[in-house]
This record gives sequence, C-alpha cells and structure tokens, in this order.
Amino acid sequence: MGDISYSNNSGISNGNSHANAMLVQRKGCWYEEEIEENLRWCFALNSILHTGASQYQDIQLLDTKPFGKALVIDGKLQSAETDEFIYHECLVHPALVHHQNPTNVFIMGGGEGSTARELLRHNTIAKVVMCDIDQEVVDFCKSYLVVNRVAFCDPRLELVINDARAELERREESYDVIIGDLADPIEGGPCYKLYTKTFYELTVKPRLNKGGIFVTQAGPAGVFSHAEVFSCIYNTLRQVFKYVVPYSAHIPSYADIWGWVMASDTPFVLGADDLDLRMKHRIKGENRYLDGKTFTSASTFCKAVRKSLDNETHVYTEGTARFIYGHGHGHNSATKHN
Repeated sequence: MGDISYSNNSGISNGNSHANAMLVQRKGCWYEEEIEENLRWCFALNSILHTGASQYQDIQLLDTKPFGKALVIDGKLQSAETDEFIYHECLVHPALVHHQNPTNVFIMGGGEGSTARELLRHNTIAKVVMCDIDQEVVDFCKSYLVVNRVAFCDPRLELVINDARAELERREESYDVIIGDLADPIEGGPCYKLYTKTFYELTVKPRLNKGGIFVTQAGPAGVFSHAEVFSCIYNTLRQVFKYVVPYSAHIPSYADIWGWVMASDTPFVLGADDLDLRMKHRIKGENRYLDGKTFTSASTFCKAVRKSLDNETHVYTEGTARFIYGHGHGHNSATKHN
C-alpha cells in the first residue's frame, strides 16, 4: 500500500493509521510503499501530479526524485520513467522474437501504453489489440505519459475497454502472441482471476494460433519474494503448456527482482546469437536493456530459486489463489500529512 507523507527535519514522520511514527532523519515529501508487513520502501517526491480513484482502482501519478514520473495503482508502483524500459522490454521482446512471424498480438491490461509501444517497434506486427478494464487509467496515461503518445496514435493499435477474459471469449479471432500486462494479483484487486489455470486453459490457450506464445508478468522473483506468486504462476502454466520459460530482471524502482513467464506448445530453441539477429532485423531502434545474452542470463536463476521452482506444487485457482502483499481498491488511499 502506498502512502505519501510530509515531514520536517525533527526526525519524526507521521504515517497513516497503518503505521506508527517512524524515527527517521528526512525532510520534504516522501512516497512509502509497504512491501511486506515489516518492510517499507520509500523515496523523495518533487510533487504529486495527480491522485484519484476510478471504479476499479486508486490512481496516483508522482514526480519522484530518484525515478522521475511514477504511476502508482492500488498502492503499488506500476512503472517509473527512468526504468520502465527494463520491465516492458522483458515483457514484450522475448516472446516476439521467439515467435517465427508474429503479426497480431492481444494485450491483457497494458493501459499505460508502454507494452503497445514496444510491440509496435516490431516490423512484423500488423495489429495489436490492447484490452484494459479501466477507461480512466487509459485516458490518464494518454494525457500524462508523453513517451507513449505515438503508440496510442498508431493505426495498428486497437484499444478496447473491457474485461480481458470477456473480450477474449467474445472474439473469434486468434493471436500469435497474448501478453498478460496485468496488475499484480492482490486480494480485492480486479486481476487475480486472470492468473488461474482455468483462465489459461479455457480462455488464453484456445485463442493462440499454432506456434503461439503466451507471456505474463508474474510478480516479484527475488530469492525470497518469488515464493509469493511467481513460483505458482510458473507451475500453473506448466499444467497447461508443454514448454514454459521463467525469467527475471532487477528493476530498481520496484526494489526487487521481477519475474515473467513465457509459455507455448512449441519449443523455445533460439540461442543468444539467433535472438540478436532477429532483434536486429525486426525491431526499430536499439533496445536499452534486452539482447540475446541478457535473455540467456535472465532465464538462469540462482540455486535456491531453481530448486523452489522445480519443487513448486501449488496450482493457481480462484479457490486457492495466492496474493502479493497489499489490498485492492477500497483498502488503499493516498494521504497527505502535515
């Protein structure tokens, strides 16, 4: 849950009802996110650009000192100006370059537009459907996130405001790649049902073309935090697809390693050099983070995480859902303290 607090240099900063006073030496306006019950991540703000609530989610846009503009939804930082390229390059490009010839892609979520931006850099792409449930988030990002304005205006992009499950079930067309750029599975949030075995098996997989690839963001993937949801999302996809590849990267503004999982019934056979060649031929401009060697490294985990992934038995269902720490709409708010 994210809180905004103002403090003088007296050494005591007042939090909200979720936290007692903290003995710290700091001055000015700060953003705090409670990552775990006993762990908070905070950074200084230049200003609060917007705070509000849609039908589904609380929304904040902050101008932060270390990470530039930052989008916060339901008290969880979604992306920050200085390092969002890491998240979005990792989410999009591995699946796109592993696919033989991706022409049409469906994005579940992705309201800020960054996933569409990265997809539209690929010269094979003829159509991208971006389906986000929250019109207000999309309109807000169109207005404030200048870096994605070109993507929102691209004629290859079809923007749909709807529940992703309902939209996939309504449509008759199938896709080369389906991308899950959804909010984290948090209790009370709108997205956790879109991480379940039933959804992957009955809704996602039937909408993939032959050779199609599904990829989803899968939450924190650190040496400890991967046990929250990452390992069970990976194991759940193993029940549905023949070939499943988890990978991760450090994202500074998230204060953790982050994870993604890519899945298909077609094997992933390309090495680092092959990936580099496809990126060179297909992608307009240079990636800042991802290349073949980076992906090889990203899909190699430390011993503890590998062992945990191999031994994971939990399958994500609506009745046995796991959540990352935090609560959905109605439980969080941005508050100011003088």
